[in-house]
Amino acid sequence: MLVTLISMGLIIYGFNLDEGQADTANKLIGSGTLGLFLLAMPLFLIKESKGKKFKDYMLTDDNVRKMQGKKPRNTDNQDNPPKL
Repeated sequence: MLVTLISMGLIIYGFNLDEGQADTANKLIGSGTLGLFLLAMPLFLIKESKGKKFKDYMLTDDNVRKMQGKKPRNTDNQDNPPKL
């Protein structure tokens, strides 16, 4: 939260500087943007993804079939074909 507030503050302050300080304004805006995307976003994603299974969000054949409301394929007989 603190990183986000500092980054937003840098961006806003950079936009409010005079045209005579354009170099400093660009550095502040760039630093704020980097802070948001390289610090705040990964920290948010790590915090929100704790305890969740990554496999549930993968687009596997079984998950696509579940979304479509179809039954999953029975692939048990592919590994060990029945003996005659």
